[in-house]
Amino acid sequence: MDVTVLGTGAPAGLPRPDCPCAACATALGGDARAATAVLVDGVLLLDLMPGVAFAAARAGHSLGGVRQVLLSHPHDGPAVEVPAGLPQPVRVPDGRELTLLTGHRVRALAMDAGGTGYAVTGPGGRRLLYLPPGSAPAGLTPGAESAGVYDLVFADVMGRPDALARLRAVGAAGPTTDVVAVHLDHDVPPGAEARRRLAAAGARAVPDGTTLTVGAYEEVPDVPRRTLVLGGARSGKSVEAERRLESFPDVLYVATGGSRSGDTEWAARVAAHRERRPGSWQTAETCDLVPLLAKDGPPMLIDCLSLWLTDAMDSVGAWDDAEWASGGERALRERVRELTAAVRATRRTVVTVSNEVGSGIVPATASGRRYRDELGRLNAAFASECEQVLLVVAGQALVLRG
Repeated sequence: MDVTVLGTGAPAGLPRPDCPCAACATALGGDARAATAVLVDGVLLLDLMPGVAFAAARAGHSLGGVRQVLLSHPHDGPAVEVPAGLPQPVRVPDGRELTLLTGHRVRALAMDAGGTGYAVTGPGGRRLLYLPPGSAPAGLTPGAESAGVYDLVFADVMGRPDALARLRAVGAAGPTTDVVAVHLDHDVPPGAEARRRLAAAGARAVPDGTTLTVGAYEEVPDVPRRTLVLGGARSGKSVEAERRLESFPDVLYVATGGSRSGDTEWAARVAAHRERRPGSWQTAETCDLVPLLAKDGPPMLIDCLSLWLTDAMDSVGAWDDAEWASGGERALRERVRELTAAVRATRRTVVTVSNEVGSGIVPATASGRRYRDELGRLNAAFASECEQVLLVVAGQALVLRG
């Protein structure tokens, strides 16, 4: 089963007409994308786009053999002209199945935010899933997708990463599934930044006009197993860390800050973080990271190392010069070694957040300088055990390693 991706952009395309934003201004050449539409084996067209016949011709195809045109979502704005000779486009009711004379079978899937998803099985048994923009499959349960893992998934990975998480949770998307991002909009800068974010989700983007063979081996992006995200205050480091795991189910969020009785400002910060996270994530408030890293389990997000270090320095009496000199420093070094050894040995996918505090003003107190120095050492030791290290500055992630 061959699939030609005639367009990969949001319904308004990328760049959007008359949009002055930076993402649209830089969406040029291969980063410019027409509205998403997919041609399957030349006989099935999923969604329409302006100029669909010209797009097909540029990709080396004719629409003369199309036997069915299916729409996945309402088309706002000016009506899209249906080229002469094409069947009238329709949306299939949820749960309904169609069988084309060519042997292709199509099943309509319910979505949680409107629109219709389409599961297509080719004559040879290969399977693809096509999801509409801004939606995720509704009502999926383990075993519901009894036909097995999809070979190819087209999804709004940037806008609805949880759609991919739901598919992974029920076994409909696996390590060998080729996940191709479509409905790409201007919410994310195109080019290298878009590719980086997609790779973190185990997905990729392809240029308009690309033809894919369903089931053929593709180099699925490897999701880094251990990632350290550094940044200053309000740099966006926690958002970046959370974004890297949004497309995975059953994430364990480890909050090292704990609770602070009577501190309403801290409680508001914690609540804002919790509200931002997907509802399916679990939360553990602890600084005892070594046992968690030693266990098998779902991906883990640790936020953050700087608060872990504060707790560790408290426990060894690091703020008292005498205690520090008489064994506190040695005890802290041992705790850091235990932590980094656990990171080296862990089999879990781990994303960890830490503060970068060594680039600013020198602290006025000896204890502040001690903390700054120890956090720098901890960050360096932890980073040496990670496949990928990022530095977030003003919301922009710079790849230091990986």
